[in-house]
Parts: sequence; C-alpha cells; structure tokens
Amino acid sequence: MGTNIWWVRRDLRLNDNQALQKAISAGKPVIPLFIFDPKLLNSSNAGERRIAFLKGCLSELDKDLRLRGSRLIVRRGDPAEILKNLVKECNVDKIFAEADYSPYARRRDGTVAEQLPLALVGGLTISHPESIVKDDGTPYRVFTPFMRRWKEKYLSTDLRSTSVPDLISTPGEIQSEKLDIQADFQSKEFEPGEKTAMAKLKRFTQSPDHGIEQYADMRNRMDKNGTAILSPYLRFGLLSIRQCVSAALQIMQTAPDESARHSAEIWLNELIWREFYFSILFHFPFVMKHSFKEELRGISWRNDEHEFSAWCKGQTGYPVVDASIRQLLETGWMHNRGRMIAASFLVKDLVIDWRWGEKFFMQQLLDGDPAANNGGWQWTAGTGTDAAPYFRIFNPILQGKKFDPRGDFVRSWVPELSKVPDKYIHAPWEMETDLQKSIGCIIGRDYPLPIVDHGFARERILEVYLQAKQRYQ
Repeated sequence: MGTNIWWVRRDLRLNDNQALQKAISAGKPVIPLFIFDPKLLNSSNAGERRIAFLKGCLSELDKDLRLRGSRLIVRRGDPAEILKNLVKECNVDKIFAEADYSPYARRRDGTVAEQLPLALVGGLTISHPESIVKDDGTPYRVFTPFMRRWKEKYLSTDLRSTSVPDLISTPGEIQSEKLDIQADFQSKEFEPGEKTAMAKLKRFTQSPDHGIEQYADMRNRMDKNGTAILSPYLRFGLLSIRQCVSAALQIMQTAPDESARHSAEIWLNELIWREFYFSILFHFPFVMKHSFKEELRGISWRNDEHEFSAWCKGQTGYPVVDASIRQLLETGWMHNRGRMIAASFLVKDLVIDWRWGEKFFMQQLLDGDPAANNGGWQWTAGTGTDAAPYFRIFNPILQGKKFDPRGDFVRSWVPELSKVPDKYIHAPWEMETDLQKSIGCIIGRDYPLPIVDHGFARERILEVYLQAKQRYQ
C-alpha cells in the first residue's frame, strides 16, 4: 500500500487541518513533512526571531504527532527535489498541501505540480481569492464591497472545524533532520505551539474582562490589553482562520447586547481585511515591488539613511513612535495602532520609501506576512488599493494622547521617559529645563529631540505627493 504526504507549510496544527484530513482520508500511512527552503531562509525578508518561532512551533507539532503514533519529518533543500526523492523512497501516491497565494509560493507549487501528484486544498483563507469577485468576474480593489460580498457568501455558511485524528500512521524508517532550536531568539510573550494558540483564542473569545466583547472600544488603546494578539499564530496556521471566524460568528449570534455583538463584528471585519489582502496579492502580485496606484509610483523619496536608522532603533524623539518600534524589537510584535503610527511617521514625516519600512517589519515581525504587511504599508502610505488618502497624516503627538492618554504604553517601552509627567509624556521637549533636570531626563541628551518638526513635515509631504501626481498627469 502506498503512502500520502502531508506537506506542512503554514498549517502547523492538527485541529481543523484540511490538508491533513485529505491525506488520511484514504486510510493510507501519512508522512508529515516540513521542508526548510533555502530560498525563503536566505531571503532578505527573513527574520531570525520569526524563524526561531517557526522552529519552536515545529517542535511542538512533532510532540503532538508523536502522541498519535506519528512524527514530523524535516528536510532541507529545494522542495521539488526533496519531494521527488521522497515520492520514490516511500511509494507516495499523493502530496496534500494547503494552498498559499504569495507569488513565490504559487511559482514553487506550480513547479512541483508539473512533476509530482500535488493536490492543493483550502485552509489559509476562508475564501479562495478567485471566489470573491465582482459580478463581471474582476477582483475587488476596495475593501467595503469586498467585505459585503464576503459576508453575503459566508455569514450563513457552516464553518465548523474538523477534529483531530486519534491515530496517524507514519512509516518508521524515514530519516529526518533535527531541529536546532534557537533559544536566544524565542519570544517570552509568544510561546510556540497549537495548544498555546488555542488557549489564547479561548481567552479572547470567552474571557469576560479581556475579550472580544470589548474589542470595538479597546482595540486602539495601546496602553490596554484590548486586542486578540493572535496574529503570529494565524501567520503559521497554529490556528485556522475558520476557527477564528467561527468564534466571531458565535459571539455575534449569542452576544448579551448590541455593543458586544458589534465588537465581535469589528473583529470579524479585521479577519476579512486579512482575506482582502490575500486577494489583492493574488490578483495584483506587482504590489510586492510597486505602489498599487500608478500615479504615485514616481514619488521623490528623501530616503535619508541616518533618519531611517534612528526610526529603526526607536530614537526619533517622538515617544509613541519610539515605544512602538521598541515593542517590536523586544517582542517581535507591534500593536496595530502602533504599526499605523510608526509607518505614517516614516513615510509622511521622514519621506522614506514605504518599501524600506515594509522590509524592516518583515525582518522583525513574528507575524510577518507578505500580503498583510504589504497591504498595511501601502494603506498607510496612501499608495495602495483602498488606501487611506495620501493627505491623511497621523500627528504622532495627538495619536499618543488619544490612544495612550496617561503615557503608560510609552513609559513601558521608553524607560528614559518613566518620570516624565503625563502632561509632557507625548511631547517631552516642552518640559522646562528645571523639570528635565529634576527628573533626570535631559531632552537632547537622555532622550533625543524630535528628528523633524511635524508641522513642517506635514507641509513637505503634501507637496511631495502633489508633485508626483502632477508629473504623472
């Protein structure tokens, strides 16, 4: 009897895994296989912390598999060659994998499918990018109509997840490489593994005081624990998107009041944004290199390397920007409001190409995903589909006051400012010299002066964008 391969990629879980279910449905032995692809590992977008998180999750997956009579097979090399050798070695009938939609993934899978019996199944998204389109068959370029069509199709659909198999039969003689766990890069805030992911989802969707029912009011507060903080687990498929959407829909149906129902729907909308960005990348892969809006491809970026370095280190002199960057550097995660503030500052205040920031985020984020990261950066820069207008420019002082009113978030990540009074926490350069001395924080020495005046920067970027549009015309 032949075997099937479950080619593990971005689905590091046993619960609700459609590729795994397909692989075991024929009653044949299954080889759970993960391939370390040098092209991805050596990419300039790869980050050590994200790779370490991946390895930790693979180790946890192997433990879960061993409890069911199986184990994870790890190989390193070109996926097509690895699979070709394993097909011959183990008399493989079929290779099952969860479809991925990035340009590289589609090229890779196309190459494999030309040579081997590869079957791609759903799971990365609820909707295949080709299934949510306009009446004329063209893809949506704006989120709101995409969201409406998505809800028309899926709000009443049965999205119950599949169960974990009790036993997975795997041939015992197959060789596997060892995982070199990088403990130095493990994140304390994000423990790897499906069990942790499931526990976090349960806490968010069922906790009465820190959960989904307060999401609408709390999601933008940087000083509160008001978000799901599930993105690294979704990134690697430790949770399925179907599990998350099902949880949101259940709360919407059983919420005790309209406020709680609304909050659950707001979180659902965020999950649909994820679907939207996958669709955009699928239909318009050029966004990975170019602005979606053709008229804004000729922006004259300043690209000052000294200022970019200061931004990357959280040393811009604007506390909420610096706190957001330092949170990323320390944990591998950044609050979504912080992502928008930091990105707006880089692009709009410093006039630095959004692609510089996009790459930096990919190198640092545990949840670094090509579709969502690109979509977020182009939205903030005003260059993308469904983008914020180019003249929307976040004021970092006002953003800090609104979403971190007492400065608790800033103080937790910028200890130099720990003794600064609330009144000055988002503009510490306004403190009198005597106050700076008394609290031991001299602005310009212990914490930098603002790298640029925001008022000046706002007028400058408006002119830069206007000139780009005029040149295009």
